[in-house]
Amino acid sequence: QVQLVESGGGLVQAGGSLRLSCAASGRTFSSYAMGWFRQGPGKEREFVSAISASGGITYYADSVKRRFTISRDNAKKTVYLQMNSLKPENTAVYYCAARPAPNIGLGSAYEYNYWGQGTQVTVSS
Repeated sequence: QVQLVESGGGLVQAGGSLRLSCAASGRTFSSYAMGWFRQGPGKEREFVSAISASGGITYYADSVKRRFTISRDNAKKTVYLQMNSLKPENTAVYYCAARPAPNIGLGSAYEYNYWGQGTQVTVSS
């Protein structure tokens, strides 16, 4: 069983930055790939980024490439999402998720078994 708690969301102006954190409980964190998803107002949940269990492989949605960076600290059982050059369309609830496999998969939400409660990110224009 893995429990995930996100933090770091908030209100930021367009062009600004935020760093999201996701703290995990459980002994298996270092063997799980981790992902970030988001759900904007009136939209379906969508993939943002993923990182392999070792941290050596990362994957991004095209819309966030070169602006967002995913990383993890297995000793701290925490995964991060650094978000730069934020845009109003990035406004969403951001969710952290754990996939019970070391590889990053295909970016589908169905590949992830554990989810956090989400943290709101609001980008003003």
